[in-house]
Amino acid sequence: MNNVTILGAGAAGCLAAIELKRRSPETGVTVLEAGPRPLAKVALTGGGRCNLTNTFARIGDLREAYPRGFRLMKRALKEFGPEDTMRWFEAEGVRLVEEDGGRIFPASGDAMQIVRTLLRRMEKEGVRIICNNRVSDIRPVLDASDAVIVTTGGSPKRAGLGFLDPLGLEIETPVPSLFTLKTDDGTLKALMGMVAPNAVLSIPGTAFRAAAPLLLTDWGFGGPATLKLSSYAARHLAECGYLTSLSVNWIGENEQTLRETLSATAAANARKMTVNTPLSGLPGRLWAFLFERSGIRSDIRWAELGSKGLNRLVSTLTNDRYSITGRAAFKEEFVTCGGVSLRNLDPATLGARNHPGVYFAGEVLDIDAVTGGFNLQAAWTTGWICARSVADYLKK
Repeated sequence: MNNVTILGAGAAGCLAAIELKRRSPETGVTVLEAGPRPLAKVALTGGGRCNLTNTFARIGDLREAYPRGFRLMKRALKEFGPEDTMRWFEAEGVRLVEEDGGRIFPASGDAMQIVRTLLRRMEKEGVRIICNNRVSDIRPVLDASDAVIVTTGGSPKRAGLGFLDPLGLEIETPVPSLFTLKTDDGTLKALMGMVAPNAVLSIPGTAFRAAAPLLLTDWGFGGPATLKLSSYAARHLAECGYLTSLSVNWIGENEQTLRETLSATAAANARKMTVNTPLSGLPGRLWAFLFERSGIRSDIRWAELGSKGLNRLVSTLTNDRYSITGRAAFKEEFVTCGGVSLRNLDPATLGARNHPGVYFAGEVLDIDAVTGGFNLQAAWTTGWICARSVADYLKK
């Protein structure tokens, strides 16, 4: 009987174990988990609701979802994509619902349903799980196994991947991804909890930008726009020590379009107070704050704004600058940029080119995504491919 060891009982590892047993029932599959319980991170995703995957309906370019690894994911998703994930869990009795942004959740709203579903299926398939078993050197595992699938997840530091050093793989230095941004600008604290629904964030002097709702927090900037920008610019932000300038386009329009919008608004509301006619769904207090930041009283009428006032308002609304002084932890900040370089792998099998029988799946790879179910989909996809590849390898 063949023996396969899977390192890591996360999403990728557990799905790989199940699929491998289905394809090769006679194979003994053991999952070694460093922590005290399997699927601990899955239980936390989506605020405890488990954002299982995404429909990808709003993704025009895969780089929007996967800043790193999009080429491999483009190929891999054809093998096991979001529709396959949904069918897989529905076949296990999990009813799914779609929410804003194409995000897919269990209808129960309980991430533990996903955890229980995977664990129950692993038990039925005869997969063995051993927790509190951290591997410090992969060589003994290789000696005892016919094949190994590494799904240990992301590591915030290079040292966390030291157990792979005997393989001589190229490792992309890990840095955090998906985090919020701090600023020392105390004027924003009074606006805590307010949302600019159509904001665009960018880092001046770079091509990094993100369009999504922006949440103002007591430490600075949060919400989907900030998390997306932190993902796109993860390595750049790490290199500059999380000290940078941030440009906020509060309403997501360019200067010319905004100028036309404001001119039309002023013409149609000449006698109205500017504070009473906020644009693009901006909260009234935020709208008033932006007038003051432009050096304009919020209690003037549109007819009194004038060309100079209009120019200052356009500048603030489209290019409001803040100094970022650090990053803040996001409640799901266990996503990292970096890991095992994809150059080490055969993209068709996710097997190590120079080490037959060794495969990689999940966040241990240099693949990471923005929020919205894309990271879990990468785990399901790469785990499934590894299971198929290992089953084929054992047959040969």
